Amino acid sequence: MILDCRKKVRELHPLIHCITNPISINQCANTILSTGARPIMAEHPEEAAIITKSAGALMLNLGNITDARKESMLISAKEAGKNNLRSVLDVCGIACLKTRRDYALLLINESIPTVIKGNYSEIYALYRQEYSASGVDADVSLTVEEAEKAAIELAGTLQTTILASGATDIITDGRRVTYVKNGSPQLATVTGTGCMLGALCTAFLSVADGYEAAVAASVMFGVCGELAVTEKGSGTFMVNLLDRLSTVTDEEILRMQKVDQRV
Repeated sequence: MILDCRKKVRELHPLIHCITNPISINQCANTILSTGARPIMAEHPEEAAIITKSAGALMLNLGNITDARKESMLISAKEAGKNNLRSVLDVCGIACLKTRRDYALLLINESIPTVIKGNYSEIYALYRQEYSASGVDADVSLTVEEAEKAAIELAGTLQTTILASGATDIITDGRRVTYVKNGSPQLATVTGTGCMLGALCTAFLSVADGYEAAVAASVMFGVCGELAVTEKGSGTFMVNLLDRLSTVTDEEILRMQKVDQRV
């Protein structure tokens, strides 16, 4: 699955349209480039529809939201729905901000994304709308079991794939569940790594279904996170991570993957 995704993206060089936040836009573009796909980060409302129509997949990320970006995301979501374009919705920040949660629900009602991605708190906030957390980081009190239950029920209700990221990533389409246990605590020491995971998933989504793309992205990103670990500090770690995303081999991924698939 993972190797097939990588091979197809390198062969096809799909255009990936990302409307994301300025905090991680550079990392997301470079993550997509590392796969052999082509990123375009068009976020102006007058550009959104035409770029989405020409793309191989779409990513919408709710981090650092603005009025203009909200308008563009809604335009792109509608365009994706009309053209059956696969998309990723990264529900960044919805656990701590009702405005983002309400907007995420608006986007989902307009066009159900192929993959909904968020950390445990964000996915739980989509599942239980009375739940709230502090900041954009995951609530450490949420258990894997709680996140899995929320993810499975959401996936079944919405008929989509859920990627709940954490120390153990949980991917489910409501029937199948995969745990991915790759990664490193150092991923939490730099900003934008969750957004990068969403971008990687979107690149793979251009050539695979939601479940396969989410599992492939989670494994590859986690392996690269492990390979990037350094004692030099966060700056070197981020450089190492980008390096590993573009140089990791199929053999390394197969050897290092920690995957538990359940049915």
